[in-house]
Amino acid sequence: MFQPQRRHVIAAAIAMACSVSTVFAQTPWPSKPLKIVVGFPAGSSPDLMARLIAEPLSQALGQPVVVDNRAGAGGNIAASQVARATDDHTIGLMINGNLTIAKILNPATPYDPLTDLTPVSLLAVAPLVLSAPGDTATSGAAFFAAARESGDRWNYGTPGVGTVAHLGMELIKSRAGIAPVHVPYPGNPQVITALLGGQIQMSLLPPGLAMAQVRAGKLKAIGVTSAGRSSVVPEVPSLAEAGVKDLQLEIWNAVAAPNSLPKAHVNRLAVLLTEIVRRPEIRQKILAQGWQVAGTSPEGLANRIRKDTAAMAEVIQKNNIKP
Repeated sequence: MFQPQRRHVIAAAIAMACSVSTVFAQTPWPSKPLKIVVGFPAGSSPDLMARLIAEPLSQALGQPVVVDNRAGAGGNIAASQVARATDDHTIGLMINGNLTIAKILNPATPYDPLTDLTPVSLLAVAPLVLSAPGDTATSGAAFFAAARESGDRWNYGTPGVGTVAHLGMELIKSRAGIAPVHVPYPGNPQVITALLGGQIQMSLLPPGLAMAQVRAGKLKAIGVTSAGRSSVVPEVPSLAEAGVKDLQLEIWNAVAAPNSLPKAHVNRLAVLLTEIVRRPEIRQKILAQGWQVAGTSPEGLANRIRKDTAAMAEVIQKNNIKP
């Protein structure tokens, strides 16, 4: 039998533990400003997406939401910072390159997207637009016939080795039987300049960048990389219509968190973000930026990461692509 004094001590300890658990359970989250780290400069597509969701997310959470731009290394500097965060108040707005390609392309990447980051929600997706100079004489299947005839005398440009545009063009080369030479540039603005100047004959560009030039008559849209026509640019045919079969390639923006962020907070963020991006006024703004709203659960984003990682790994290994 316990002695009375010992019973009192145990009862007090249990009561204290219950009290601490209750206080912990009732501790509001977030308890301070939430930071969205973006690996690209102000005005970039991920930055615009982050700023679009920041205010409604702040209203839903009852705390300020701050966008922190940490540009460099294709977004990997920011992704690494998010992976290391332990304050429970840091998340990242990332592109698929950070969550699917980075570690496969360069094993020295200081984070592993599959083990160091927790998927939160896939926000928006978009096909890429295969673009050519505005004075290109052919389109559709005839464009690819001209490309095959030109062999390696044609070039294609991308914003860098290992980017989605680079891997996508390698997929198109294998599907269409063409052989243009890769010319990497610092970014898409330089790619567009090269297209306008005729230094390159084709490039995969985000719709938000390509279509302004296409509608001005300065570039020609050959096709989009979605399986069929996209609601983002419904006037542009799919590449399948030009004879490039079995191709589906999209770019996307997503929110990821450190693995240290409790699952309850991850789930709450996912529900809020999905609701925010699906609001009609937000959806319209996202569409105007050249994106189609997704809004998924953490599991939905995790599935997309696994699928795209496998597809990109195959392209990287088959073509021996190095950073």
